[in-house]
Amino acid sequence: MSLPASITGRRRRRLLGIGAAGVVLLGLMGLSALTDGPQSLSHPKSGTPVVATNVSTSATRIAVRLADGGYELVNSGAGWRMDHVRGYPVRTDRIGALLVSLSELSWAEPRTSDPRKHDRLGLGDPDAGGTGAEVRIYDEAGETLAGFILGRRNETLYLREPGDALAFRVEGDLPPLQNPQSWMDFQVIAIVPDAIAGVILTDGSGERLHLTRPDGGGPRDFVPAPGFDDNRLVNRLAAATPSLALSRFAPLSVKPITDLTTEPVARHITLTKDGLEVIADAFEEADGPYLTIRAVEAAEGAHRAEDVNSRADGWAFKLSRYDWTDFTVPVSDIVERPIVALPGE
Repeated sequence: MSLPASITGRRRRRLLGIGAAGVVLLGLMGLSALTDGPQSLSHPKSGTPVVATNVSTSATRIAVRLADGGYELVNSGAGWRMDHVRGYPVRTDRIGALLVSLSELSWAEPRTSDPRKHDRLGLGDPDAGGTGAEVRIYDEAGETLAGFILGRRNETLYLREPGDALAFRVEGDLPPLQNPQSWMDFQVIAIVPDAIAGVILTDGSGERLHLTRPDGGGPRDFVPAPGFDDNRLVNRLAAATPSLALSRFAPLSVKPITDLTTEPVARHITLTKDGLEVIADAFEEADGPYLTIRAVEAAEGAHRAEDVNSRADGWAFKLSRYDWTDFTVPVSDIVERPIVALPGE
């Protein structure tokens, strides 16, 4: 005998309600597994700022320590710089956002005092290989304004003081701190492909080639320049890729030129339509491929070369192997040269 429709409907709604309650319960159990469950909001820290002073005006050094090393951001008086690479400039937008965010952080409710759960919240001690980032903020006198271990799970920040097992959820947000290279101001030069008129290449064997873009040529229409007319292109892409290499300049890291231990293995000169020359020397270092940059400008009263050199002078920029290859391509990969008979042959 079938049940009335009204009874069947009530039973279905009751079963759906039980299922939804089960999902909520499972979610709470998962959260409880990471923390100690519901905590009192009456802890003295709750609702107070993480940094009691105005970071933007008082902080002069921010040290970040990670399991695989660390770095420092230092206010040199002429702007913020990366101390671990001897003062390379830091991006002003990123350091500005960090200082504002640090000023806005506040302690929320305590979550757990179980050290076994710290790594799950990103709060493991970096000295012990943990996942946390220890941050210490100093003033001009070297006094510590604040110190904490920072962790993140999904979109939530967690903090605890070094040496203290009690972890808190935190109100506010911070940019990721794990990658020191993300702070570097690598906007050394910006050249769009259409502005490039040609390149002069000298490869590792000493072979030289001048490629140019004819008037009205397309974005990849580079051909051997006068004086190299008898060179036949292998294909258009072989010429265009190194010709436009500087428009893709994207360093991974940097070190002082004085730290270079090798001699340059190739030279790549970019020529722009309005007279700027950018000379890039390529180095094959033990820790990877590097490029140095120097600009020359013929136009009187022009300041672009001066601007480029003010950013690039004294530094060697580490590139990915893929990008570096575009600056060091053998001339024989670009053109086929005529066979010249030797005297007496």
